[in-house]
Amino acid sequence: MSSHHPGTAALRRIGHPVPPPDPADSSPHAFPDGGRWRTEVPSVEGPEALAAVLAESARLDVPVHRVSQGSGVWMLTDAEIAEMVAACAERAVELCLFTGPRGTWDTGAATRTDSGGAGPRARGHDALAGCVEDALRAAELGVGALLVADEGVLWTLHRMRTAGVLPAGMRFKVSALIGPVNPASYAVYERLGADSLNVPSDLTPAHLTEIRRVSAAPMDLYVEAPDDLGGYVRLHEVAELVRRAAPLYLKFGLSRAAGIYPYGAHLREHALATARERVRRGRLVLDQLARHGAAGTMSPPGSHDPGPLTRFPREAP
Repeated sequence: MSSHHPGTAALRRIGHPVPPPDPADSSPHAFPDGGRWRTEVPSVEGPEALAAVLAESARLDVPVHRVSQGSGVWMLTDAEIAEMVAACAERAVELCLFTGPRGTWDTGAATRTDSGGAGPRARGHDALAGCVEDALRAAELGVGALLVADEGVLWTLHRMRTAGVLPAGMRFKVSALIGPVNPASYAVYERLGADSLNVPSDLTPAHLTEIRRVSAAPMDLYVEAPDDLGGYVRLHEVAELVRRAAPLYLKFGLSRAAGIYPYGAHLREHALATARERVRRGRLVLDQLARHGAAGTMSPPGSHDPGPLTRFPREAP
């Protein structure tokens, strides 16, 4: 296998010192199928955008394990959700929809201040209940994965899952909007019920190694982040990110693109164009992995199992 750092062979030829990978930094973990990375296309806001992603992924030969949506379950009709569920089932792609009200769209003034207040978390009982309602509705329509941006919502939905109120196979993904930034917080989110955890895209390779010393739960990372999450472009690091952070979902975000949440038809052309470009960015990522000998470590298409995870004991009713 070639080095996971770009340009290594050429630098060695001219005698430039190249730091060797430290085996102790490599993640010992993988998905249950043996793969070390999977793919995710985010910001797929409805059936039309999903169709564009699936068509472009076939054209560019970009396997897609998961698509995720940011506007929320409540921004889609039952018919739209059913159409997305059917299209994803046909291609064995996991569909992940965002749950319920979030503070950044709520009436609370604190989220408009410099501090950001409580950020996207669910404010009060009604917002928590709204997330629960979204989860129940999505499950009834066949959605198998949900995005969560609140610790209390995550724990509540996990308890509902273990109690049989939600399907036992429902998967919960922690949003990048509240992603953990240290090993202890990562382990806490796993124990609260997370099956997959977004981490902020500015974490260093050393940070990723530190997390992997305490948890094997699947990690999600934007290899290119939207501007509101920093706008980082880390395509050149992708093989090293896999080495450090596996099992890892590589998220194909897009910088220098206007936000589309909450999505509606007034944003249609922009949403479709950015959906296609996210897939093209995925092609660039796959090509980079191939150049550095890591392409063969992808999970098989259609794989969604997060593997065994550690949970807090469920409290008594």
